[in-house]
Amino acid sequence: MKLRREYFGKTDPPLEYAGTHTVAVLLWTLKECGASSTRHCPCKMNQLPPKSPLVSPLSESVTSRVDSLDNLSMDSFWLEVENIKQSTEAEQEECSLADVKAQEEGEAEAEWLQDAGLSDLIKDHASENDNVVLLSTLTKTQAAAVQRRLDTYSRSRRRKNKHPVRDVRDIFGVVGSGETVAEKEESSPDQLWHNLRTSNVQKPETQDYSCTVRNSGKEEVFNMDVAYSEQAAVLLKGSFLSESRRIKDGNALTKFKIHKGRLGVTRVGDLSAQDMKKIPTLALIELTALCDVLGFELKRNKAAKLKTTEKKLFGVPLNTLLENDQKLLPNTKVPLLLQALLSCLEKRGLETEGILRVSGSQTRIKSLEQKLERDFYTGLFRWDEVHQNDVSGLLKRFIRELPAPLLTAEYLPAFAAVQNIPDLKQRLQALNLLILILPEPNRNTLKALLEFLSKVVARENNNKMNLWNVSTVMAPNLFMHKGLPNKIPEGKEKQLAEGAADVVRMMIHYQDLLWTVSSFLVAQVRKLNESNSKRYQFCDKRIKNLLRKIHADKDKVEKNQAEPSKVVKVHASLLLKDSLEVHLNNATRVADVLRQFQKNLCQNGWNIVNTVNLLKCNNSTECTNLLLYEVGGNIGERCLDPDTYLLDLYHINPHAEWIIKQNPSYPRMS
Repeated sequence: MKLRREYFGKTDPPLEYAGTHTVAVLLWTLKECGASSTRHCPCKMNQLPPKSPLVSPLSESVTSRVDSLDNLSMDSFWLEVENIKQSTEAEQEECSLADVKAQEEGEAEAEWLQDAGLSDLIKDHASENDNVVLLSTLTKTQAAAVQRRLDTYSRSRRRKNKHPVRDVRDIFGVVGSGETVAEKEESSPDQLWHNLRTSNVQKPETQDYSCTVRNSGKEEVFNMDVAYSEQAAVLLKGSFLSESRRIKDGNALTKFKIHKGRLGVTRVGDLSAQDMKKIPTLALIELTALCDVLGFELKRNKAAKLKTTEKKLFGVPLNTLLENDQKLLPNTKVPLLLQALLSCLEKRGLETEGILRVSGSQTRIKSLEQKLERDFYTGLFRWDEVHQNDVSGLLKRFIRELPAPLLTAEYLPAFAAVQNIPDLKQRLQALNLLILILPEPNRNTLKALLEFLSKVVARENNNKMNLWNVSTVMAPNLFMHKGLPNKIPEGKEKQLAEGAADVVRMMIHYQDLLWTVSSFLVAQVRKLNESNSKRYQFCDKRIKNLLRKIHADKDKVEKNQAEPSKVVKVHASLLLKDSLEVHLNNATRVADVLRQFQKNLCQNGWNIVNTVNLLKCNNSTECTNLLLYEVGGNIGERCLDPDTYLLDLYHINPHAEWIIKQNPSYPRMS
């Protein structure tokens, strides 16, 4: 990559460090603030996956969209690249991530099926039950994406003269991509699978998405009720996408409002760990289906083995960092070092002009890294004596020196390829799915970083760092990694750099939307839980019985939905010995129940188990330290949106319990 060789001064004097703190002081410091040492190979901008031969004509707008960013300066990007290059010139002997090897034909499809929870489909002898449970929750576009990968894998096996993999249509009667269901008897395998696959799938053809066409200057609705791939298929079929959906002003970002259905919105963190483990698999299948519909190839890197390091902080895998940190502070979700770096910057650096952009001294930063390795866990490190530009340098160094990219080696090309999607809303849909696919430590760490970057942007008037400045500075640190291949097409450096910065900009600006679990994914989790709890036997001879049961359940739900009202009990065992009877009607929301509960606490003198710091009502019922959870039935646990309509939720999950708990973000009761 051709770099602009520009110089910026490094005149800050060296700083001294002192202190005789203990581990307790370290923890106190984290609280008060608000809260690599492997040697490098030269950093590289990673290759974007090539477009599929089936690229949509709409992709021609990508160049126009990127060109529209010309008025936004890329100086910060190239300065950051040069700074990274200078900091690693003398340390080129060792890489901490093994080189990524090219995958053989069919290997990528086998890995995809493994990650999608469908590896049994390519085994010679395996149980089919679990696969049918998952496949029965898929939409048409998702099922077609699975079939394409199976077809590709089967062709590669035949070319290698290996024992042919079982055709999925022989097992479940899956309809191949591009095929139509033949007019056969109802008991035929193809027709049975078709019925099973479509019996509980929304038909997007009946939906009207014409209102989603970009209307500049107005807030748009972001639909999470219907699978993104199904929405894209309808939009492309109806030619709703047009040139007007391109970004015309590089500085302008459309405002999106998540459409709140009657079941409310589910954020990352609202679902139980057990249910959240199902989301990445479903999100991967949906992302693949979306890319198939749009005509883009979803290429992933093969996971590489990480080299070990003797260091404690820099160059250490996130999982290892968290394991060590949890010995000090149980339930830690973001590395303590990153928390300390961000807290220090939030306390003293948000107002600093050029924060993140202006680099500290590389010599001092390297010295600080060594001091942190030695003193961080002992509490001897003095944050108040460190220059803020050096702290920002340490922050970026910590991200770059992770043995694997924060966006993961497997999905870094996919994050970079988001820029190739011409429509902004569909780019956000792809980003939303990618973030849900990330391992939990990576997702939590990325969120902590993006929240800090938002705070930097919010102080733009003082620190002179607007959204684009911050994005161009951080993009090289997120998208360049020492161990990944460097194959940039000649003359594409500028386009790739602007695209990477634009992806970072979207992640910062739309992070609330991106950290939302789509309603259609939650619905699929419910179906998985229902199927697993009923332990259906998916043998061919019993598929008819299964279909009858599905339709019977559907009729039962429709009957329940006709109920105009219902009386239910809401529990709060940690707060009260008694339960609360609630009369539900079509207008009853979670917020109404919480207000009723709080009113009883404040006025009726209920038998409270522990009243210390429970409520600070001041004669108001608008308290926010209590939450209502849906527990059991077809969900593990889900924190409910205040705008959830409870009668609708009861019809969806009649066997769940509703439990009021204290908001975990509030101080615990003593």
